[in-house]
Amino acid sequence: MAEVTSVRPLIGAALEAALDDVARLRIEVFRAWPYLYDGDLEYERSYLQSYRDSDKAIVVGAFDNDHLIGASTGAPLTDHADDFAAAFKSTSLDLSQIFYCAESVLLSDYRGQGVGHKFFDQREAHARAQGFTKCAFCSVQRPADHPMRPESYHPLDTFWRSRGYEPLPGAIAQFSWKDVGDEGETLKPLQFWIRDLSA
Repeated sequence: MAEVTSVRPLIGAALEAALDDVARLRIEVFRAWPYLYDGDLEYERSYLQSYRDSDKAIVVGAFDNDHLIGASTGAPLTDHADDFAAAFKSTSLDLSQIFYCAESVLLSDYRGQGVGHKFFDQREAHARAQGFTKCAFCSVQRPADHPMRPESYHPLDTFWRSRGYEPLPGAIAQFSWKDVGDEGETLKPLQFWIRDLSA
């Protein structure tokens, strides 16, 4: 197993400098189940622009010495309102109080060293410091009988619940991307999970 030497927050210029590496990590890691994402660098740069534009965004980087081998991102949910507002329509939640923990990507050789907890610890601390009262993220939903589901796959629900997150009933977003092996993009359902930061 390769060693993670540090996990640290990146904001401002450090965040901007890391985004191309974050894009490459997203393309590599999200190609696997359950995302099956067939991504490209041009789209990634466009998607990650919102982190450049937000003064409340954060990237938490995991490093092997100076090499970025994992990253997690976060920003106010309102920065993503066009994508996700509809999912919260049936709730009474104030979106301006929710910090969105977006992706967490880590190369497989570096897993099992507690990096996932550090990703959440640092994003949640950042959210509290910015005055947010809740954190949320969403998980892609795939059929249990999907032909590409590995037999060894274990969902991360237990890990997320250990962090205080629970699925938010009725909060399902729809997002489109191209799966590995497909000709074009298709919509996928994503379930929102949420936790109260005061708990």
